[in-house]
Amino acid sequence: MEAPQIDTEKHWFAMRDLKRANAILPAYKQLAEAGVEVFTPMTTRFSVRNGKRIRVEEPVMRDLIFANESRQNLDPIVAKTPTLQYRFKRGGKQGEPIIIPTEDMTKFIGAVQNANNPKFYSADEIDPLMCGRKIRMVGGALDGYEGTLQTVRGSKTKHLIITLPSLLAVSVDINDEFIEVL
Repeated sequence: MEAPQIDTEKHWFAMRDLKRANAILPAYKQLAEAGVEVFTPMTTRFSVRNGKRIRVEEPVMRDLIFANESRQNLDPIVAKTPTLQYRFKRGGKQGEPIIIPTEDMTKFIGAVQNANNPKFYSADEIDPLMCGRKIRMVGGALDGYEGTLQTVRGSKTKHLIITLPSLLAVSVDINDEFIEVL
């Protein structure tokens, strides 16, 4: 019987970090030190240390990491780190990790990095009442991005919601003049 083939092509894997919130070396830093391209949505919050108020960058979802590497290179790291796991598809094959298409991940990362104040939502927080029409951005920093229009009652700004199915969504401020309704 042949051993199963391990994929040598790079993919964006959704991973889970089970370390404590105050861990000195969280998995996203550990993977980055190992030479793996990592993306973890970060948010800024204020904390008090030694009586001083300081700004702290921390992950939006502590256990969510996206790693761009081949399964062949990630498996040994996951095997030797008991607190690092792949996220698996629900209803999929046994042991099939969640792989995000490269184009979707690139657009998600670009939207987060180009936004002044991105707002993140977990998959269960997205309500159909939040989402409006499908739109495409034409021009500006988010040229070519597609998503749904979020309109907030009483707000003068419009937001584009870009979703990574069953994982995470981000809402970013957009300019009215670049909207094309699909």
